[in-house]
Amino acid sequence: MSSSKYPPAMMTTEQTPEEEKNITLCKEYMFISYSPTHNKGASSVRHLCHTDSWFWSPSTFPGCETPMDYAESHAHVMASVNDLHIVRFDQVFAKNGHVLLRYTAEGSFKGEAYLGIEANGNKARWSAAAIFEVEDGKIRSFTKDWDQKVMQIQLGWAPVKESDNPRWNLEALKNPKESQKKKQ
Repeated sequence: MSSSKYPPAMMTTEQTPEEEKNITLCKEYMFISYSPTHNKGASSVRHLCHTDSWFWSPSTFPGCETPMDYAESHAHVMASVNDLHIVRFDQVFAKNGHVLLRYTAEGSFKGEAYLGIEANGNKARWSAAAIFEVEDGKIRSFTKDWDQKVMQIQLGWAPVKESDNPRWNLEALKNPKESQKKKQ
């Protein structure tokens, strides 16, 4: 295991020194944003971002307009999922000032109540993509692509009626890897 504080990258490609520097900046942003101990809200990541940076993920983080807003919003989620962390970076690459970090994260609902739902100990694992634009050594923009349904259902935050359809089957959504059909 690497001595790095960042989770391992599963798929990457050779990068220039400048691209590696941009990747490290974005991993640091994600490390802080996903750390229940390091993320204290917007002020935790402000030093990594341009003052006029922007964030885009309207369906999953409505109202968040900057990477600092995202960190602030994420700090509230981590109060409920207080062991939230990135397990691995599934894909990592940079080109022309852009960085892609596709990652797998997990955590358990063992903290504070979430929107009136009491902690139940449920564990969730999901994947998402963070797409950054880096300019002059700071984050200019952050776009998050994430279908939060899997996490919300696994944690017990979203109601699901039992169904044979694997996209709405509670057991399939709790254990997606085990529920995949085997190739014949």
